[in-house]
Amino acid sequence: MEYNFKEIEKKWQRRWNDENLYKVEVDHSKPKYYVLDMFPYPSGAGLHVGHPLGYIASDVFSRYKRSKGYNVLHPMGYDAFGLPAEQYAIQTGQHPAVTTDKNIKRYGEQMSKIGFSYDWSREIRTSDPEYYKWTQWAFLEMYNSYYDSELNKARPIAELIKKHPEWSALSGKELEEILHRDYRLAYQAVTSVNWCEALGTVLANDEVKDGLSVRGGHPVEQRPMKQWLLRVTAYAERLQSGLDRLAWSESLKEIQRGWIGRSQGATMFFPIEGSDRKLEIFTTRADTVFGVTFMVLAPEHEWVKELTTADNSASIEDYITQTKKRSERERIADTRRVSGAFTGSYALNPFNGVRIPIYISDYVLAGYGTGAIMAVPAHDSRDWAFAKMFELPIIPIIECDVSEGSYDAKSGKLINSDFLTGFEVKDAIERMFEEIEAKKIGFKKINYRLRDAIFSRQRYWGEPFPIRYDEDDVPVALTLADLPLELPDVDDFSPSPTGEPPLARVVGWAYETSTMPGFAGSSAYYLRYMDPHNSEALVGKEANEYWRNVDLYLGGIEHATGHLIYSRYWNFFLYDIGAVCEEEPFKKLVNQGMIQGRSNFVYRIKGTNSYVSLGLKDQYDTQEIHVDVNIVSNDVLDVEAFRKWSPEYADAEFVLENGRYVCGWAVEKMSKSMYNVVNPDMIVDQYGADTLRMYEMFLGPLEQSKPWDTNGIDGVHKFLRRLWRLVQTASDCTPSARELKTLHRVIKKVSEDIEAFAFNTAISASMIALNDFYDQSTTSRAVLCDFVVLLSPFAPHICEELYAELGGVGSVCTAAYPLCDEKYLVENSFEYPVSFNGKMRFTRTFALDMSPEAIEQAIRTDEQTIKQIAGREIKKIIFVKGKIINVVA
Repeated sequence: MEYNFKEIEKKWQRRWNDENLYKVEVDHSKPKYYVLDMFPYPSGAGLHVGHPLGYIASDVFSRYKRSKGYNVLHPMGYDAFGLPAEQYAIQTGQHPAVTTDKNIKRYGEQMSKIGFSYDWSREIRTSDPEYYKWTQWAFLEMYNSYYDSELNKARPIAELIKKHPEWSALSGKELEEILHRDYRLAYQAVTSVNWCEALGTVLANDEVKDGLSVRGGHPVEQRPMKQWLLRVTAYAERLQSGLDRLAWSESLKEIQRGWIGRSQGATMFFPIEGSDRKLEIFTTRADTVFGVTFMVLAPEHEWVKELTTADNSASIEDYITQTKKRSERERIADTRRVSGAFTGSYALNPFNGVRIPIYISDYVLAGYGTGAIMAVPAHDSRDWAFAKMFELPIIPIIECDVSEGSYDAKSGKLINSDFLTGFEVKDAIERMFEEIEAKKIGFKKINYRLRDAIFSRQRYWGEPFPIRYDEDDVPVALTLADLPLELPDVDDFSPSPTGEPPLARVVGWAYETSTMPGFAGSSAYYLRYMDPHNSEALVGKEANEYWRNVDLYLGGIEHATGHLIYSRYWNFFLYDIGAVCEEEPFKKLVNQGMIQGRSNFVYRIKGTNSYVSLGLKDQYDTQEIHVDVNIVSNDVLDVEAFRKWSPEYADAEFVLENGRYVCGWAVEKMSKSMYNVVNPDMIVDQYGADTLRMYEMFLGPLEQSKPWDTNGIDGVHKFLRRLWRLVQTASDCTPSARELKTLHRVIKKVSEDIEAFAFNTAISASMIALNDFYDQSTTSRAVLCDFVVLLSPFAPHICEELYAELGGVGSVCTAAYPLCDEKYLVENSFEYPVSFNGKMRFTRTFALDMSPEAIEQAIRTDEQTIKQIAGREIKKIIFVKGKIINVVA
């Protein structure tokens, strides 16, 4: 019988589904293991072969753990709200729910073909009111909570109000202003946002590039707007210290630490010349105050207008206008660009009274620190560049040459520093802290780069806020009994001409008109998977105490900051209020690398519709053009398919080499614009899901990016066909010692590699083992059955079929994983190289426990020995156990 992967895969996918094989419940008789994929957004383009990489890896590990006796929770769902569906709705008039449902069905069909072991009974969608009811509930809990810095946890706002009886004299609006400004964990405030007029919404930093929206390329400007925010900064210290307890890579932890940005320094106050005001700054290097030659404010700083003199107002206004076109991320990342404008005002150095000019520049951000800095150009590269541009003094406080650039002054003795001159940097910092507090011009402080999360978007397709407003425009929270507050149907999904969200046009809508951002639904989805049908709580106590948190989380490195910070914050809060039993949501996190596209090119002879093959292109003046990789096989172009690909190529002519058109290639980002997107459905149809699964794992180390190259896929498919043929020869014969050694060696290797997520080397070891079995003419049913179970996490369909053929009981997916028995790996013989006068002539195998005398006698009487000495006398035989035999004649 031939290996018919199409029939086999359909057969077992249908049976697994009919038998609910992957459905799990709380089972206290088994240890639990929770494997989670990062929440996918279902785009209209469907999956390309890069998307399943992490899903296949998590599925391999889930199947492995299941075979090891664990009760494995491996769920899947969809991050279904988002701007792409809304923009499509604006363009076509089709409701985002319809588009999203269509996209989800497409994703589901593609994932089903690959044979993932998801418990689909737990599927969730963030756009389902029964799901976002609990996002709204969590928001209300945050709204009604504050962070108690003494207890170091969230507590109810009601407790806080009781602690402040003086607040009883305030009006409701006055009280809310205090609570929103300083306390509520979900609050309203005016903040600078990325506003896109054309899209009618606020955009996240990663949705903006070069002052334009990533989607549509529309202009984006910085605009102050009243927004909902989450007080993530309250948890900054816990977010940082908690990293030490996590089994994450150090590189990922460093990204998180950098985002949180904990730093110890001092808050200092610089008097403004001619004013009673004092400019507040935060610095980690208070010891450099004598090297300050100018101050810089963020263009959005609230004092800019007040500090700008009449002579400088035009240039300041122009600069602010230009700054609005750049996102904060661009301003942070662009370290080479220097710009600014002088306000006309001066500050005074609090230690020596020196006048310090005050500028504005976009390299200072309003939301970081105080939005103002003291600039020390001798020892900061951006300050140095700014000082050079505006011809400002550069005063070193450590002896160094700053004519060509700044010097990072983390060590050395101070100069030009008044009472600090001669101090080592470390000692000077501590001495300055003392002096600042003694002079009452500042205080020691720990600061964080982390900022509160903007939590509202001016668009339709998102979770409604469970908030209404009273007659004084004060927010009033709904109650749990009012939830879910469902998103109403609308006919027009675009923002109003005045920039108001679409919900502002809904007649009778008495609630907040902005909706929650994309990360709202993805911040606690892992908890809902534990108990997806619970109508009384986000997650029930029993389910949460059993599944607890995610044991293994797989996803892309692009989520190393925003998503992981917000999810951890969300979980910390729920832990504080007793809603969950674990503080950290994700115990172990693995970031899979990117599968890059392997692009192909054709070479058009300029001015013609003729195309020359790669090896001949240097003979012509050509233009390189991307071509659809799906009409290229092993870099050879299907010329007829090319002619049909687009009308402009219908009459294309070709200059071939050896009768073929060979394409050029390059490794690039997988993208539709580069025509290098490979649909996994095509691979499944041509080679089967098991080949796709094994090949993606075989491409290279999981955590590294690697190019998609179908040139090697035949080798994986050949491996499965050879496995199939070998099992057809199975018999009940007793396995040999050599066969058992091969089997247990590969069991040990594959098991260790799966645990280390080294899936590529596990597959390599399996290929070597299969070759060994062929060399040994292995037919042992017992050996082959264990080998099939060993491979089943990678190739479950073929292994399920072969397991049944071999007489396996039940499903291979639930069969016990084979264990390595070390006794079969013990070496009991050795193949010795036999040398004559130092030159190796042949080999002989002897038992390791054979005596030297017996081995020497066997060598003396060996036919090859007699031939080699040719009648000469053997003077001696040198024997080194487990190494060599050398005959001296």
